[in-house]
Amino acid sequence: MRRLDELTLADVAVRDGLKWTQVGPGVIPAWVADMDFPPPEAVREAVARRVATDLGYPGWLDDATVGPLAEAFSERMETRYGFQADPTLVRAFTDLNQVLQIILHLLTEPGDGVLVHTPTYNAFLDTLRVMNRPPVPMKLTPNGETWTFEQPADVAGAKVLLLVNPHNPTGHCFTRAELQGLAELAERHDLIVIADEIHADLAYSPGAHVSFGSLLPDRTITLTSASKAFNMGGVHCAVAHLGHPAVKAALDAQPPHLYGAAGVLGVDATVAAWRHGDAWLAEVLTILDHNRKLIAERIPADVRYQIPAATYLGWLDFGIPDAAGRLESEAGVRLNPGPLFGAPDGFARLNFGTSPPILEEILTRIGTAMPRISADLS
Repeated sequence: MRRLDELTLADVAVRDGLKWTQVGPGVIPAWVADMDFPPPEAVREAVARRVATDLGYPGWLDDATVGPLAEAFSERMETRYGFQADPTLVRAFTDLNQVLQIILHLLTEPGDGVLVHTPTYNAFLDTLRVMNRPPVPMKLTPNGETWTFEQPADVAGAKVLLLVNPHNPTGHCFTRAELQGLAELAERHDLIVIADEIHADLAYSPGAHVSFGSLLPDRTITLTSASKAFNMGGVHCAVAHLGHPAVKAALDAQPPHLYGAAGVLGVDATVAAWRHGDAWLAEVLTILDHNRKLIAERIPADVRYQIPAATYLGWLDFGIPDAAGRLESEAGVRLNPGPLFGAPDGFARLNFGTSPPILEEILTRIGTAMPRISADLS
C-alpha cells in the first residue's frame, strides 16, 4: 500500500464514496469532511475479523453501558483529556446530529433559542432551522492568529448552549479561559450544554483540547465519535456522555429501542481506533500539520486564511461573490460554500485531509484561477 503522504489523484479518484462521486469530471473534491487516507490497519482488521467470525447479536447488546464502546470512550477521555467520564452515563447512537435532535425534541420547545458560535457546522444549522430552535449567535471574529467572540447580551429564551469544539469550520480550539467563561454563562442562565468534540483528537501541538465536561460535568452532554479523526464516517457510531441528570432521565424514560443504536461493526471499528489507532493518527497529524501550513504559504495574498489550531478544515475568505461556485467552474476544485455555515458567499471551507501532492494541485489550481476570476469581476 502506498504511503499516506504519497497518495495520488489516481489512487483516490476511483473511490465510490460521497466525496469523490459527487463532482464532475476533472474536479478535485475538497469539500465534505472525509479525509483521503484509508483508516488504520487495526480498524480494517477488526471489521474483517467480525465479518469472518460472528455477525450475530453482541454480548453487550442489552446493556451498552458495560460494553467495550463505553469502556474505550471513558479510557480515552481520561488518558488524553483528563476527563473522568463515567461509563455508566455513556449511550451509543448513529451520529452526533441524531443526539442533538433527540435532546432538542425532548427537552426544548419550538422557539427556544440555542446559543452557538457562528459560522458553524452546517448540519447543526439545518437542525436548528427545521426544528424551529432559533440560533443565538456568538460570532467568531479573526484576531491575530486566533479567533475571538463576545457572549450575547441577551440570552432570554435560550435553553441550550451548543458548543462545537474544536470548531468547524474555523478550526479554533477554545482555550480553558474561554470555556470557563462559557461555563459561567451556562450556570447563570441554566443552559443545557451540548458539546460536540468530534474533532478533539485533531488538535495540533502545542495547542491542547480541553473537554468541556471536565469543567462542568453535571450540565454537559459530551458528543464524540472516532469518525473524523480516524476517517470512518460511514460506520455510523457515535457516543453521548449524559452528564446532565435531566437529559439522562428524559432519554432513559423513552422506549429502549426508539432511537436505535450503533451496529456491531461500528462499535468494533471505533474501539479498535481508540485503542490501537494512535500511531496511525500521529502519522496523519504530521501530514495535516504540514498541509495547514502549506495553505498559508501557497494561497493568494488577497485571500484571508488563519492556520487552524485543529481539524483538517481551512476557512477561507476569498472576498468574491459565490467563491465556491466560481472556483469549481474556473479552477476545477470543489469547496463547501460559506452560506452553508451561515457566512457570506465570499467564504468557503477547504478540506485539506489529503496527501501533500494532491493539496499542491488544489492550491495550484486556485492560485491560477483567482487572478482570472478577479479580472472577470472587475
